[in-house]
Amino acid sequence: MSEQETGQEQTAGTDQDTAEAGSESSQAPAAESAAAEAADSAPKKPRARKQSTAKKTRTVELTLTVTGTAEGEWQADLLHQGKRVVQGLQVPAAAVSKAAAELHSDISEAIDGVISAAREQHEAKLAELEAEVERVRKALAELEG
Repeated sequence: MSEQETGQEQTAGTDQDTAEAGSESSQAPAAESAAAEAADSAPKKPRARKQSTAKKTRTVELTLTVTGTAEGEWQADLLHQGKRVVQGLQVPAAAVSKAAAELHSDISEAIDGVISAAREQHEAKLAELEAEVERVRKALAELEG
């Protein structure tokens, strides 16, 4: 090889080295920004919480189920945090009506409607029984007479 060719090879090698160095230098800022992003996404130490001066509200879960029949018989069931506390407790219709009136007028109207229907049914049965008692008295009077 001639000196001129050797010089060109060295120059070409230097140009290639410069190109590689340039690509490495462009990768260096990218690597630094990736490291900075990784540091930002790293778990941070939890901050110490300040003690709140507000009173914490503790809730209690109670489920009261009141069921009634058309005959006017009422029962109550009570659940506390999913555990049955009371089951099938007999409750007077008057107490149910009074409690409903204390809660809300919409609730009271619905329950009073059921109680009124039961009352009408009982009054009809009472009238029927009174008529039967009257027939039995007449039959007894005829037997005695």
